[in-house]
Amino acid sequence: MRVSELMTRKVASCRANEALSAACKIMWDCDCGTVPVLAEEGDRVVGVITDRDICMCCWMRSAAPQNVTVSEAMSKGVHTCSPDDSLAAAERIMRNNRIRRLPVTDGDGRLVGILSLADIAREAARAGGRRDRDTAPDEITATLATIVQAAEQAGTH
Repeated sequence: MRVSELMTRKVASCRANEALSAACKIMWDCDCGTVPVLAEEGDRVVGVITDRDICMCCWMRSAAPQNVTVSEAMSKGVHTCSPDDSLAAAERIMRNNRIRRLPVTDGDGRLVGILSLADIAREAARAGGRRDRDTAPDEITATLATIVQAAEQAGTH
């Protein structure tokens, strides 16, 4: 199975030069905690921002979200996958980089979707844990354990 079969295609995003308050509004309106960040122009992904990034940046600077730009708080070392990648390959990226959500980009780095670990877990459950699927439940469990362990070590759980 390919990423394109499970990814969410309609993805809310923000621009690197926007205020953090814009990212906050997107998170509130879309009930999400992670938003891909696009370059000031075009659809190329340049980062990812989380609700935690916003909170920590504002707290550390004693600043309101409307006074800080997304680029000042976002994670710039963004990991992505392609719509043509297998679910197993996407899950390995998530495990190796301890992330729960993966922006999906085309060959030019433009945002075309997002894939979450929950998307993969739901597919594994639908498949009934059959070994002929790209990602087995024990692999998903290992990925989640790796992510949680990293958060516990960092004190962010």
